[in-house]
Amino acid sequence: MTNTKQVLLEQIKADILKNNICPDLAQEAKNLVMGDGSIDAEILLIGEAPGKNEDEQGTPFVGAAGKFLDEMLASADIKRCDVYITNIVKYRPPNNRDPLPDEKKAFWPYLVRQLDVIQPKIVVTLGRHSMEYFLPESKISLIHGQPKRIKFGDGKLVIVPLYHPAAALYNGSMRTTLIEDFNKLQKIINILKKEKENI
Repeated sequence: MTNTKQVLLEQIKADILKNNICPDLAQEAKNLVMGDGSIDAEILLIGEAPGKNEDEQGTPFVGAAGKFLDEMLASADIKRCDVYITNIVKYRPPNNRDPLPDEKKAFWPYLVRQLDVIQPKIVVTLGRHSMEYFLPESKISLIHGQPKRIKFGDGKLVIVPLYHPAAALYNGSMRTTLIEDFNKLQKIINILKKEKENI
């Protein structure tokens, strides 16, 4: 099963390259940054777009925000190798600017395919850019850390919107909030497993 997933994920990458998604971004970027972690993950984290370090290494969340993400996962007793991490936009925007609406829209179908392949129990959105696609009317300041069940394709997805780890690098009080929110993830998964057992 796992090998099939790997093949399907490689195909998504090949299709992005073949379809020349966001050629302006592709031209400036060093790497197409697809994702990292377990392809059988229960938790899938979605950021916004790669930064400088991510672009150089071809792996999401390896810079300062990534180090803080690792710290939060560890504090929640979750191993990075057990989750899957990706971004909506797979190329680094110039000068780390926010991804533009048409860039997010261009990459969105490929993110949906990643979700279909990995089939996580919960999707954690990091920052408002990734949250807006799943919960378009929501304000992150009001719903961070709260699981939301949404209709997605033919099934349902549990979305947990969190602040982006980069936000905590500049704001100490947000650091505490993020760590507290991360510590809820395992509890949410356990509740979902219980629900499944009771169906």
